[in-house]
Amino acid sequence: MNTQREQLIQTWLTDVLHSDQFEIKYLAGDASFRRYARVIQNNKTFMLMDAPPDKEDCVPFVSIDEFLSRNKVRVPQIIAKDLQAGFLLLEDFGDVLLSNLLNEQTVDQYYLQSFQQLIELQKIDGCEQLPDYKYEKLISEMQLLTDWLLPALKIQLNETETSMIQHTFDVLAKRALAQPQVIVHRDFHSRNLMQLEGEKTLGIIDFQDAVIGADTYDLISITRDAYVQWSPEKVNEWFEQFYHLLPPSAKQERNLEQFKQDADYMALQRHIKILGIFVRLFERDGKSGYLKDLPRVMWYVLTESQSYDELTPFIEFMQQRVLPEFNQKYGVYEVVA
Repeated sequence: MNTQREQLIQTWLTDVLHSDQFEIKYLAGDASFRRYARVIQNNKTFMLMDAPPDKEDCVPFVSIDEFLSRNKVRVPQIIAKDLQAGFLLLEDFGDVLLSNLLNEQTVDQYYLQSFQQLIELQKIDGCEQLPDYKYEKLISEMQLLTDWLLPALKIQLNETETSMIQHTFDVLAKRALAQPQVIVHRDFHSRNLMQLEGEKTLGIIDFQDAVIGADTYDLISITRDAYVQWSPEKVNEWFEQFYHLLPPSAKQERNLEQFKQDADYMALQRHIKILGIFVRLFERDGKSGYLKDLPRVMWYVLTESQSYDELTPFIEFMQQRVLPEFNQKYGVYEVVA
């Protein structure tokens, strides 16, 4: 613990809360340098975000939170902020993550609620507020696979393989850009949605990386969640459900089959990126908690693209060159029946 930073937090909270009679309880960390703590004063609780300015920029979080809040999206209200110091005091959403509520009986109801909230989010015009999810960004994310996963497995590419992978990444990026472009949360999954006391609407957190991108992106984040897996039949049903909720403009010259293909291509882009991110979190940042989820993500990569001819060379490469080394190092995924 940085005692100097603790002292700064103590002083700032005393000033903000007009009292030094409060308790701070730090919560388990996430994949960034941000820390969170629950602040308890009398019987009221708040959430402190500690984002050291030399490591984290909390300006995007604040500007997006305020923008979404103005547009009636259920995000935490900001009670106080010191952007220079990297401190935010937020409404406390509690501890009930959607991931802890999901089972075969509850998932349909909760996912329908999340789809309805996604549709409302996608109706908001965020073009002035949020950056575009550009071709270069989509490509650089997928390159995390070649920058981190392949070196970790000691796999060296020949020219043919390099060219094939570049071609696949190009196809996936262009397919993402060809879809209707809307607000994309970018991490819309069961650990970033919360059940709020006395509210039907799910609380949404971790939205600071939001962009304008493909309208299938957030759908596949939750239905093909890196942390929990549902049967392909169920996911297929959810795709249909979401498609029918879309506005007419998103369905022009785009039938259900085309929409499902869009979702599959977007899912592959995202899961290629996640393979690289999870390995980087361990190799570079020493965070091993995500390694156990790697086999599930690899399973997604190998199964969600099987019916698309133009993706076959990449999938064969992953199966033949990568999977044996991957299974040895990270384990074999036990498919849920």
